[in-house]
Amino acid sequence: MRRLRVLTGSEAFNLMGGVVNNWRAGDDGNTARAGTVPANERERQLLQQIARGDRRALQELYIGYHRRLARFLTRLTHGYPIAEEIINDTMYVVWRKAGEFRGQSQVSTWIMGIAYRRALKALKRESHAAQVPSMPADEPQRDPLEHDHELQQYLGQALATLSVEQRMVLEFTYYLGLSCQEIATIMECPVNTVKTRMFHARKRLRAALPQEDATLRSGDES
Repeated sequence: MRRLRVLTGSEAFNLMGGVVNNWRAGDDGNTARAGTVPANERERQLLQQIARGDRRALQELYIGYHRRLARFLTRLTHGYPIAEEIINDTMYVVWRKAGEFRGQSQVSTWIMGIAYRRALKALKRESHAAQVPSMPADEPQRDPLEHDHELQQYLGQALATLSVEQRMVLEFTYYLGLSCQEIATIMECPVNTVKTRMFHARKRLRAALPQEDATLRSGDES
């Protein structure tokens, strides 16, 4: 069996650059093979091909995951350049370690786990990424739209006070719709740890809401 040589830094840059350029050259990003094989099975096939050094397979996987990862990571890092760097790092790890995937989880869970670990390192390295602009001075007679905007700012400030792990649990749950078991697999922790992080994150967000939104703050504690 052909052994995959570990790429140098410059080779990795050229590899990911080629994938991105090929995608932007006209691919519509639709990699779903409707009516052929289930998504996870197709992705397992792609990983097998990537393990043999197939760059076209990497390109297809990259296209299929770029938008999903970009939305998740941009919200998390508050910066598209950082998110793009994490995506490229993630897919480079996929390129190098595709042969190590053993099918014990969905391919999507495995890839999100890689992205999570890369994001964790990036966020700890770029602590300023979690900063949120300060609140503007209060203005009288706000209309409902302005009130909604203010509420979002309160939530934004509250999110900035959460630990990285708590923020990621919220992102995985509410934006990606993952189950507690899937999140536990991604974060490499017990399910009860996921539930505990969720509980404290939601409690902190409710406490951050202004008094006039007490009905929201009194939501269920489950």
